[in-house]
Amino acid sequence: MNKNTKNLYQTILGLKNINEAQKFFRDLLTEQEILEFSKRWQVAQMLADKVSYSVIEKKTGLSSTTVARISKWLDQGKGGYKLMLKRLDAHHGNDLG
Repeated sequence: MNKNTKNLYQTILGLKNINEAQKFFRDLLTEQEILEFSKRWQVAQMLADKVSYSVIEKKTGLSSTTVARISKWLDQGKGGYKLMLKRLDAHHGNDLG
């Protein structure tokens, strides 16, 4: 990880609430980029709930290739998706799809 990336991650960790996150990410990213990231997170949640690819594609509008890539990252990535899915499940119950 380079210095700039580490600085970005530290900055994100400094956000205190959804309102701050919304303001920061809207300044950092385009609305389309935010939408794309939110769809990827939605896909990870749906995959964790064992929703079929075809349903995920219909609901999110993402391609089967993107869904497959997210599935691969969920199963063989750095563990970030699993970490947050587990953390959210512990706080909110298994209602992620």
